[in-house]
Amino acid sequence: MGRKSRDSTGKEAGQVPADLDAVWKALADKTRRDILDSLRNGPRTTTEIVEQFPHLSRFGVMKHIDVLRSANLVLTRSEGRQRVNSINAIPLRLIYERWVSKYEDLWAIMLTGFKDSAEESAQD
Repeated sequence: MGRKSRDSTGKEAGQVPADLDAVWKALADKTRRDILDSLRNGPRTTTEIVEQFPHLSRFGVMKHIDVLRSANLVLTRSEGRQRVNSINAIPLRLIYERWVSKYEDLWAIMLTGFKDSAEESAQD
């Protein structure tokens, strides 16, 4: 039976924390959101990510990646001497399902009411 890969915190790779506090904290920083945005286009090596942030040291960028990894937002695998980072959308999906999707219907109803009101005003 193969070994399961683990991240730097010892959690099984891909495992989502029961509470999403670490995810919210990770997303609170603009640089970390920018790193996630860069990973939306596909996996990137740590060096490629560092090059996108010339105003930060390599160590600084790696600390941001570690926070994202601890929140399970970034998964990292080794390829020789390089570390390849990719986005893990599961925690983001959990936030969406818990905090956004419940309000979609409310917004749809409100926008439909606004549209109907605007159309009635235009007819008057």
